[in-house]
Amino acid sequence: MTKQWTLGLVAVFGLVSARPEAQTSPRAGLSAADFVAQATARYRFVEGIPYLTASGIDLKLDVYTPQDRPGPHPTVIYIHGGGWRAGSRPGAALRVLPYLAMGFSVVNISYRLTPVALAPAAVEDARCALRWVVKNAKAYAFDVNKIIVTGHSAGGHLALTTGFLPGGGELDRECLGPEEPKVAAIVNWFGITDVADLLEGANQKVYAVQWLAGLRDRREIARETSPLTYVRAGLPPVLTIHGDADPVVPYSHATRLREALTKAGSPNELVTVPGGGHGTFTAEQMVTLHAALRTFLAKYELMPKPVHAGH
Repeated sequence: MTKQWTLGLVAVFGLVSARPEAQTSPRAGLSAADFVAQATARYRFVEGIPYLTASGIDLKLDVYTPQDRPGPHPTVIYIHGGGWRAGSRPGAALRVLPYLAMGFSVVNISYRLTPVALAPAAVEDARCALRWVVKNAKAYAFDVNKIIVTGHSAGGHLALTTGFLPGGGELDRECLGPEEPKVAAIVNWFGITDVADLLEGANQKVYAVQWLAGLRDRREIARETSPLTYVRAGLPPVLTIHGDADPVVPYSHATRLREALTKAGSPNELVTVPGGGHGTFTAEQMVTLHAALRTFLAKYELMPKPVHAGH
């Protein structure tokens, strides 16, 4: 494993182990300190796997796979945020640690940012990453029936579009193939749900304007890349987490998504963080939010099975 990964793991679980109420991990009752000590033996980490070449660059992903039990493993695809123009796969490494602690395989992806390619490139890339996971499920012991897509901010938007888009459409043009992408659930951390809403007016945001800058058909592309466009019955269950004082992605994006999904009869939950900004939640709030996340995944039988002593 890389030094960055190991230090990040120690930092997060070292903080957890310092909390009296959080001395054990769901994984076989291990203390947080023991989990850290055993992490390098429990996980296989493969870094920088190319999954797509687009706009003249190789897009890569990292795979974290449990080694302490046979597969296939429930798998989380993590998509970093940054307004489609910033952020990075390595910079998001700490975000995946809670999922590793729960026993998931994790696929942490890169995608084309605004300086490289405008909309809808990021959406196309995330869809290709999903297809890569399905295509390579046997090699990495991914459970294709238990794929969860998640991300923060722009990553939340991409998680939603990845799970909502019907297969074989225009936005799958970069990686059409026989594998039918299938998502079991989506965890949306304060993601954009209506791109057009951010292009002008009271909710205008520079990052959204830049993502569609100079495109003659930007209104149509905004519609095609908005999760709200694809709301219908039969979508995967969605958990949305959003602060009601978010200055970057309006809280109304969360409430409108909830209303649309509920009206369509698609299962969904909205967890509101009172006074929460754009991911600026307290440590106590984060503990509560991850408890809600685990409850949500357990409800749909997507949590990994616990590791038993001696296995």
